[in-house]
Amino acid sequence: MLLSYCVVNTNGRDCLLACLDAIERTHPEGVESEVLVLDNASDDGSAEAVRGRGLRLFALDRRDGKAANDSRLLGEARGRYCLLLNEDSELHPGATRALLDALEADPAAAAAGAQLFTSEGRPKACAWRFPGLGWALAEALFLHDRYAVQSRGDTVREVGWTQSSAMLVRREAAERVGFLDPAFFVYSDETDFCKRLHDAGWRVLYVPAARATHHDQLSTDRDAMRRRIVEFHRGRDRYMRKHAPVATRVAWRTLWAWSYLLRALAALVLPRRHPARYWRHAMQELAPGRGEGVREAAEAHNRRLRATPPSGTPFGGPKATKRAG
Repeated sequence: MLLSYCVVNTNGRDCLLACLDAIERTHPEGVESEVLVLDNASDDGSAEAVRGRGLRLFALDRRDGKAANDSRLLGEARGRYCLLLNEDSELHPGATRALLDALEADPAAAAAGAQLFTSEGRPKACAWRFPGLGWALAEALFLHDRYAVQSRGDTVREVGWTQSSAMLVRREAAERVGFLDPAFFVYSDETDFCKRLHDAGWRVLYVPAARATHHDQLSTDRDAMRRRIVEFHRGRDRYMRKHAPVATRVAWRTLWAWSYLLRALAALVLPRRHPARYWRHAMQELAPGRGEGVREAAEAHNRRLRATPPSGTPFGGPKATKRAG
C-alpha cells in the first residue's frame, strides 16, 4: 500500500462528502491507495452518510482533539505515505501527485504541504517559519507576513512548518517521532509535529504545485469565536513552553500583546475591522490559560453523549471503532 488518505471530520457532513468526492476525482492513476475517515462523534449524520463507500470508517463515540485523531489515523494507516486532510479540504487535480513526487524526490523530507486557497479562490498563507523571537519582533513592527510566511514562489522549498489541512506525511518519519502530540487539542499541533520532525533530522516541504481549497468554516457565533481564540492562544503557549526558553517566551507574549493592542486601536477608525476581537486576542495572549476553549466545548458534548447514549453504544463505554469496506 503506497498512499493512505486520512480524513478527520467533526460535524461537517456536506464538506466531508465533497472532500471524498475530490479524493476520488483527483486520485493519480496507478497509485494504490486506501481512504480512512475518522468521524469525531458527529451528530449530523456524517458517519451514516459515508458508510458503504468502500473506505475504512472509524466512528468515535466521544469527541477528541485534532492531534489525537490525526495520530489515530496515522497509526491505523497501511500506506507508506499518509495524506492528512480536514473534512473541509478539497484537493485540486494534480495535487496528490505533486505531493507524492516531492517526497519521493527527497528521502530526507518527512512532510509536504499543499498551497491552500479560500472558498473564494484566494491563496492563503499555509507555510511558516517556526515561532521565535524574530517572528515576534517582526509582528511588533507589522512585518509579520514578510518575515514569517514561507508559502511563496512557484518551486518546492524547505519551510519550517505547514498547515495540516492538506499535508502529505512519510509514515515512517511520523512513527519515529511519536505522531502528533495529543496534548495539543487543536492549533499549533502541526507546528509542534514539524518541529519534532526537524529536530529529528527530517525536512518539511512546501509544494506550490499541489493545490487544495480549505473552506472557511469559522462560525459567526460569538461564543464559538471566543472559544477558538482561547484554544489558539492555549496551543501556541503550549508550543512555546515546550520548545522555547523562558526569555523568548516572555518576549513573544509581550510583543504579540502589544501588536494586538495597536491593531485594536487602529480598528476603531478603520473600516471592516473588529477592535473587540483584537482586544480579546491581546488579553488571551497575556493570560493564555484563562477561559474555556474548544476542548471544553468537546468535553461538554461528550457529557451530553454519555447522558443519552446512542442505540447499540454501551453507556459510558470507550470509543466505538467501526470499519466499512
